[in-house]
Amino acid sequence: MRWLRSLAGPVVLGLAIAALVLWRLPPRAADVPRGPVAAASEALQAEAEDRVSYAAAVRRAAPSVVNIYTRKLLAERRRPLRDDPLYRRFFDQSAQHQQQRMESSLGSGVIVSREGYILTNAHVIDGADEIIVLLADGREAQARMVGTDVETDLAVLKVDLDELVAIPVGNSSQARVGDVVLAIGNPFGLGQSVSQGIISALGRGLGLNTYENFLQTDAAINRGNSGGALIDAYGNLIGINTAMLDSSSSQGISFAIPVKTAIKVLGDIVRHGQVIRGWLGVQAQQLPPDAARALGLSPPSGLLVQEIQPGSPAEAGGLQVGDVITHVNGEPVFDGAYSTNLIADLKPGTQVRLQVLRGNAPLSIATTVGTRPTVN
Repeated sequence: MRWLRSLAGPVVLGLAIAALVLWRLPPRAADVPRGPVAAASEALQAEAEDRVSYAAAVRRAAPSVVNIYTRKLLAERRRPLRDDPLYRRFFDQSAQHQQQRMESSLGSGVIVSREGYILTNAHVIDGADEIIVLLADGREAQARMVGTDVETDLAVLKVDLDELVAIPVGNSSQARVGDVVLAIGNPFGLGQSVSQGIISALGRGLGLNTYENFLQTDAAINRGNSGGALIDAYGNLIGINTAMLDSSSSQGISFAIPVKTAIKVLGDIVRHGQVIRGWLGVQAQQLPPDAARALGLSPPSGLLVQEIQPGSPAEAGGLQVGDVITHVNGEPVFDGAYSTNLIADLKPGTQVRLQVLRGNAPLSIATTVGTRPTVN
């Protein structure tokens, strides 16, 4: 028993030391009660990891958006050395030597094919003697103009460079009011910038061009953004930025040409050198609401034919001044802009059927779609 008593002291001492060590060690995380501060910190971290961001969409589209610099040579008369009557008598001011000065303007464009085709606005490159394109990767190249379409304010350029990134093309026909959009361009020459907003309205007409079907957005589009990309939340091109409501101040109202229109213009210009549009040779205006109701139509349905061009498809089909067109190929007509676009989308050489009212009598008129004359 004596040997047991001799071991008791060391055992007790060891247990005491072990208890002291365990007391000084920090508790495991799983054993610590989670207070409100710790819980909030973990929630914020999770939210940061799952935050809403359009960075992926911008990374996908931004390499295809370019800056456009145009140079135009302008003739400028030299001012006389003095406004002396004797000087003016001996020197014909109309024959004074002329100076040339270079004027630069800024805009944007979108690479839509790896072959180097670029879409921009016609007004961006209007009258330019030289067009320089600056890519997002820092490369610079001189562009040649393939063609323009003043009726939609679109132009097609081409650069000869390797390893170009073409932007993914979306479907503007599926755009909805409230969809998130991003505008990418070169505002005020600052360099590539991105603004964010939503689609505010569809099918807007401003009277700027012959063919208009604008996407309205509150994404900021400023000087220099013209010709740049309007993309959806996934980085797909859905429009070409073209106009703002008031250039003197930001109103949150800007406009873009739908990509469906832009791609058709591009394809026609590349293949045919011009845009091919359907044509009937009719001048018409929207039927006034009172007249529409008197004919049993719901406004704004109905176009009143005011003029028919001689030798046109409309004349060949028997359409007359005073007829009211209510349907084109079974599709009801609305305002003049909508119907103009509807007819322009018809393929020349195909048959079209018009439903009209002549007086109170309904008629069906068939004719062959013609090709709209080119507008320079």
